Amino acid sequence: MNKLNKLLASISATTLIAAASGAAAQDCTIKVGVLHSLSGTMAISETTLADTMQMLVAGQNEAGGLLGCELEAVVVDPASDWPLFAEKARELLTVHKVDVIFGNWTSVSRKSVLPVIEELNGLLFYPVQYEGEESSKNVFYTGAAPNQQAIPAVDYYLEELGVEQFALLGTDYVYPRTTNNILKSYLISKGIAPENIFVNYTPFGHSDWATIVGDVVALGADGNQVGVISTINGDANVGFYKELAAAGVSADDIPVVAFSVGEEELSGFDTSELVGHLAAWNYFMSADTPENKAFIAKWQAYTGDDTRVTNDPMEAHYIGFNMWVQAVTKAGTTDVDAVRSAMYGQTFPNLTGGVAKMLPNHHLTKPVLIGEITADGQFDIISQTEPVPGDAWTDFLPESAVLKSDWKDLGCGMYNTETKTCVQLTSNY
Repeated sequence: MNKLNKLLASISATTLIAAASGAAAQDCTIKVGVLHSLSGTMAISETTLADTMQMLVAGQNEAGGLLGCELEAVVVDPASDWPLFAEKARELLTVHKVDVIFGNWTSVSRKSVLPVIEELNGLLFYPVQYEGEESSKNVFYTGAAPNQQAIPAVDYYLEELGVEQFALLGTDYVYPRTTNNILKSYLISKGIAPENIFVNYTPFGHSDWATIVGDVVALGADGNQVGVISTINGDANVGFYKELAAAGVSADDIPVVAFSVGEEELSGFDTSELVGHLAAWNYFMSADTPENKAFIAKWQAYTGDDTRVTNDPMEAHYIGFNMWVQAVTKAGTTDVDAVRSAMYGQTFPNLTGGVAKMLPNHHLTKPVLIGEITADGQFDIISQTEPVPGDAWTDFLPESAVLKSDWKDLGCGMYNTETKTCVQLTSNY
């Protein structure tokens, strides 16, 4: 072979190597599944979370990606249809081959997804307050457990407002029913008589609130202070608050503390007559910290809308996503088992101040905030605790009080501290 042919051969080989390297670089994509309803009754709450995840993925790519790879958000719409959540989760894991999933709002959707995640060894970050009484090695619960929201809210009613009769109003599914079961037990332990606890459930999308509001008003006929604990979800909240206003019920008369109403939900209707009603979360947009101001500015710049609000589940996704990035970096891989091990002990700043830490039970330490609704649809923070460790199993149900979740050292999400044995978990919790 003459010199010219050798040179051409060398150039061809170099070109092939470069092309192969380029192809490899193009194939280096880390896929992030986004499993939130973009339509249906829960779209009022979940659409913003899908947008949040896309913002976080874009921001990570701007920062250089992850493990030298670009991230891709794979967004699907389970359309507020609980069985469809399971189908979409399977699609994300088997068709799109995502490395992680961020998603769900309702507990019924999470429980629909859970068997699929466990079967396929996927990894789900769940960003919304929930009822506890569950522990899966395939889920990191970045929202509040009952001891980080529901119990402190009841304590506020008892200690600060002197509430003597309670109306527990919820949407008819697992989160409100289980949470109210815990709260009823807790209230009785605090000396509230069972007959002074009114419980009512309504379907998703419920709109006729006149009778229920009338029943709540009637509870105070004897002069006792009545308080409402609301686990009403989705767009049903619009009708509920409108009926309260129509009935002339103010926060001074019967305060409502909501667990599923934040800034995003309030942006959908007139809040002028809701001033003084309450919500319990671990984050409010009104938190005055540099970290929160930066987050809000980034969000509004990303959406191109300086009126877009932020809320608690957005912060949970923000913390969960950044902890996942840190864990992947530490593990050097997106492999689920390796990332799970690297998640324990991860810390990341809360937007309200202080630091969140991931515990061996797959829950975070979180501050508990009580906020009053203001006329502009924001919350005036009237109470804030130090970070509280999330508890997967409540102390206020006898069958749960003996259970402990520790995936790091015990490798068990349902460890019985009395028998010193690990109960085998199934997907039917």
